[in-house]
Amino acid sequence: MRDNRARAFSLAAAIAAIAAASCANSGNGVEASGTIEATEIRIASPVPGKILSIRAREGDLLREGDPIASIDHEGLDIQLGQAQAGVELARAQLDLLLVGARSEDLGQAEAALASARETARIAKADAARTAELFAGGSASQKQKDEADGRAAQAEAQEKSADQALRKLTSGARPEELRAAKARLDQAEWAVRAVRKQIGDCSIAAPASGLVSKRLAEPGELAAAGSGLITMIDPESLSLTIYVPEIALASVSVGMAAAVKVDSAPGRSFQGLVSHIASKAEFTPKNVQTKDERVKQVFAVRIALGSGEGVLKPGMPADASLGSR
Repeated sequence: MRDNRARAFSLAAAIAAIAAASCANSGNGVEASGTIEATEIRIASPVPGKILSIRAREGDLLREGDPIASIDHEGLDIQLGQAQAGVELARAQLDLLLVGARSEDLGQAEAALASARETARIAKADAARTAELFAGGSASQKQKDEADGRAAQAEAQEKSADQALRKLTSGARPEELRAAKARLDQAEWAVRAVRKQIGDCSIAAPASGLVSKRLAEPGELAAAGSGLITMIDPESLSLTIYVPEIALASVSVGMAAAVKVDSAPGRSFQGLVSHIASKAEFTPKNVQTKDERVKQVFAVRIALGSGEGVLKPGMPADASLGSR
């Protein structure tokens, strides 16, 4: 009885070994199933606002640059007008500093300086005469002090007028010019920022693709980053299968794969292994039976290109790797 059990166990082990070898053997190939996928792009609104229109519909094939949607930018138009007015103001202030004083301002300053000089000359002469009279006893101390005060005040007014004229003729200081130029640059960048936002209100396809889902409708309020549509690239189809560790040694990147789908019986579509997961995982629940889901497997991605226009995302498919 014990011998019969031993022979049965040896036979079962041999069958398991043969099955494992056939799975990993490149001569027989590795076969697995999966679902065809495509690269999906989510197109979002870069600015907040009311959606005026969405031209793209599900199933539309878009080319790069084709219009998708438009966002209301009336508020941004007002901001643009304010920003442009800020540019004009900053430019006018800079021009005033660069051009300098007007000729009539210079004339008034020169006349004020000439008047101050004459007043100072008279006041100084009066102070000198009063000092002589005071020395001879013909003028009081008060008279002398008052004359000296008028002379000092007139001299101060002369210096002030001279400084005012020098400021007008010398122009703005370098620091003032740099500040004015910086204000103009800041205003011009503000205009560019608003124009960029207005341009973002017209959303176009960033690449060619097929509209897979429409996420919003005209009249809705879009937040910055909220989705409008999703697109798939029909030229980047792929199939992900899950290979057990025992068969992984017979799979390599660049290996040819033959893919079949139920909707095209008798046809085989060529693909290439483009990626092999570096970490094992449990078989996804929607791929295998309950017994198979507890096994450790490695995800293998097969690039299919356009699938000759027959393969579509969502189709179940069977892949055979390394078959000869």
